[in-house]
Amino acid sequence: MAEKIHGYTYGTEAVTPSPVSDEEFELLKRAVMFTDEDERYLKMAGEVLADQVDEILDLWYGWVGSHPHLVYYFSSPDGQPDVKYLQAVRDRFGQWILDTCNRSYDRDWLNYAHEIGLRHHRTKKNQTDQVQSVPHIPLRYMIAFIYPIGSTIKGFLARKGHSPEEVEKMHQAWFKSVVLQVALWSHPYAKDGDW
Repeated sequence: MAEKIHGYTYGTEAVTPSPVSDEEFELLKRAVMFTDEDERYLKMAGEVLADQVDEILDLWYGWVGSHPHLVYYFSSPDGQPDVKYLQAVRDRFGQWILDTCNRSYDRDWLNYAHEIGLRHHRTKKNQTDQVQSVPHIPLRYMIAFIYPIGSTIKGFLARKGHSPEEVEKMHQAWFKSVVLQVALWSHPYAKDGDW
């Protein structure tokens, strides 16, 4: 699936290397209490979510689409939502769900997290899809999205017959990963020395 997604450049030279050091990355993982056990439960979550990605995206896109102040960041100069842009981002968003669960949290993962931050920031927004849209997504919405992306996944995790304890551990691992990623995505928004 990943090879066919426009603009999905995970692990390639097209990805801007993260300025975050391995030590800073490890300390950030500790700050969100992210452990090897969380990586194991994310792998389990990946198995659970693999055939639900479209349904998850329908929920998330329905929510964004129902809020004009959010869908605005996918609009064309005429103020209308750019459907092709929304679809291109959706395809990568689906892969992001799978990457969150299935990838090793190594340098390639760290680099791509930085790339995602750049693509929301004025540094690279619109470049991947060569669109004319709003040039920047404010940091406040990146942070605010932690809640809907974190909370709505639990129902999907509970659909495959795992015990409540396993569902909770998968959900906590997911939530920690989302917080970790948003912290990394915020790097382009910070002034030098402030991150």
